[in-house]
Amino acid sequence: MSYDKDITRDPNGKYNGNELDYVKEVLDSENRESRKNPFVGRLERKFSEIFKSKYAIAHNSGTSTLHSCLAALGIGAGDEVISPVQTVIMCGFSTLHQNAIPVFVDVDPKTFNMDPKDIERKITKRTKAIIAVHMHGLPADMPSIMEISKKYNIPVIEDCAQTVMGMIDGKIAGTFGHLASFSFETKKHISGGEGGMVTTNDEKLGTLVRRVAGLGYKTLEAGQALRAILPEEFQSPNYKRHNILGWNYRMNEITAAVVLAQLERVDFLVDRRKKVASLYEKSLESCDWIIPQHTPSNYINSWWTFTVRYLGEEKFNFSWKDFWTKYKRNGGDGFYGGLSLTVDEPVMIDRPFLEKYLPEKLCPGIKESFNYPKGSFPVAEKLQPQMMQFKCNYRNLDEAKNNALILKKTINEVENQCK
Repeated sequence: MSYDKDITRDPNGKYNGNELDYVKEVLDSENRESRKNPFVGRLERKFSEIFKSKYAIAHNSGTSTLHSCLAALGIGAGDEVISPVQTVIMCGFSTLHQNAIPVFVDVDPKTFNMDPKDIERKITKRTKAIIAVHMHGLPADMPSIMEISKKYNIPVIEDCAQTVMGMIDGKIAGTFGHLASFSFETKKHISGGEGGMVTTNDEKLGTLVRRVAGLGYKTLEAGQALRAILPEEFQSPNYKRHNILGWNYRMNEITAAVVLAQLERVDFLVDRRKKVASLYEKSLESCDWIIPQHTPSNYINSWWTFTVRYLGEEKFNFSWKDFWTKYKRNGGDGFYGGLSLTVDEPVMIDRPFLEKYLPEKLCPGIKESFNYPKGSFPVAEKLQPQMMQFKCNYRNLDEAKNNALILKKTINEVENQCK
């Protein structure tokens, strides 16, 4: 099945490349090519090629990727890992699972990404890593973040879960830091239901990531998966297999087959999101109270969502919820609010992990590290309740166009109602 034939048959589908053929190949137990050339390996090689990295290590999720990266960097008890306060909680969770302390930074009011100035303010002698998250499709300010990394000798993990083929000055997001983490969860640009990938140009880190994700098998190397390199002596009762602590984070063949087919069409899938975003942008052309995420001129946004700042309450005393209700009544699909600040989640308020992951005897004064009084993150605290996230993963551009027109209609109705 070729890409061109499939697009002709069904231009609106997402899984209309080689997914079905590849999955059938996996399920055909007699297929020798699949046994000799597993899909996980094929996917890793293709991913390395597209994302300009020496090594790509497939995982079972975009959360296990973050955990593997931190483990490979040697993050441990009492170490501090910096990440943005307004993002998915997985950054904080993966840090805690390494018995380390998540340190959160504020965001930029225009780009909605982490503020490099606040990163530098939060660095201490215990800071051992920075997780730079690219939010909503827009790369974070990686040139500034990498300057800080170099100045303080702190490794950087790029979290690219929401940004695939986003760029800064022609350089792809995920190629700036020491490690990069990608997600293939079902709503992502490339999706396999689940799955993730770690990329790096550092052979030592790549080998450690591979072993962490592969149960600590000592035969694993940065560029080589387990099944391809099992030595003959592996069958011996005297053979010793594991030399580091690891988890079973490996990707399965069916997921790899689906993701590879998606990766073959990545430009098409990302370009379609860009077209959807342009429809929303057109709807906001004359509106000064719904402000889109700012994309600097030298950046390319890959539009995981079209995220805006809603100022209708300040301008018209028309609440976020009232606007959502009107948009829905007009026939719109609805939209999502911004994720709660990580520090406002119940798990970070109740802190059930203290004494289990971060015992006082190992980390004296640890409770104070999780004290976030109001005003600790002034930009994010103000921005988060104003955020609206409109979906960009429409498969049918006519549906997207209709929702953009409904957005424009809703804006006009609010302005007329509140004059």
